[in-house]
Amino acid sequence: MRIGVALAATNTDNYVDAMVGQAREVAAAGMGSVWFGQRFDYDSPSLAAIVGREVPNLQVGTSAVPVFGRHPMLISSLAQTAQAATHGRYQLGLALGAKAFLEGAFGVPYSRPIALLREFLTALRPLLDTGTADFHGELLTAAPPLPGKVPGAQPPVPILVAAMGPQALRVTGELADGTLPYLAGPRTLSEHIVPAITAAAERAGRPAPRIVAFLPCVVTSDADRVREAAVEQLAFSEKVPSYQRVIGLEGASRAADLAAIGDEETVAAHVERYFEAGASEVVVTATDLGGEADQRRTWKLLGEISHT
Repeated sequence: MRIGVALAATNTDNYVDAMVGQAREVAAAGMGSVWFGQRFDYDSPSLAAIVGREVPNLQVGTSAVPVFGRHPMLISSLAQTAQAATHGRYQLGLALGAKAFLEGAFGVPYSRPIALLREFLTALRPLLDTGTADFHGELLTAAPPLPGKVPGAQPPVPILVAAMGPQALRVTGELADGTLPYLAGPRTLSEHIVPAITAAAERAGRPAPRIVAFLPCVVTSDADRVREAAVEQLAFSEKVPSYQRVIGLEGASRAADLAAIGDEETVAAHVERYFEAGASEVVVTATDLGGEADQRRTWKLLGEISHT
């Protein structure tokens, strides 16, 4: 089973150093990948490049960079640089993002997101594959006057999209390599996400898409305490329409209801259900909810089951 970890840190003097240290622990525990969200502080492709170069036996990925406020040529440069730095172990994650944050932060209207995603992916693919493009769409243009291929950025960077709605899944299946669903439980994966993206990829003549499912996860002896922390920390996601939808599809009322929290047996069974539902990889998040001891206990278990 392919299992990775989404890393984050608090109360650190140097964020990059902290991420390198955590990544080394994750690698030592036996997991295969680490992922970094795109926030308003660090740059996730740059951080992934540094971590991947410092910890050479890990895949590294970003999950996920919003397409609003970015341009395919700039993303291509960042992604190719990360791919060359890690000698082919970088994975680019993109997202539509949340309207409430993007409009205020970038001063751009959150307009026609699916159309923008389609144009962004159409322009980005040749930039990553060949270093050039000649795309002139309604919403963006990508026609670099000089070659943009980064030597050493091989193989071409895989593109994954945090797509969960029907339209986004259709575009992703046609133009990207897979999806990065978050808070989408096993039922939602098997009944909605996997069939939709797989059908779109088949119609486009593309390979079977990767399904990289993100799952809040903590191994702990104090499940009640950790679940209370999960209710508080994950409540933010309940305000985002795409997450509201998948939480409801799973028959849950709160984001914390989707978290895997409990002893080793409980968590291992929960993770297994995601693979049975069609996930090709599971990335665990929020492993710090119970503190450092529970986090290391979680990483230890996941490293063990990733080799079964």
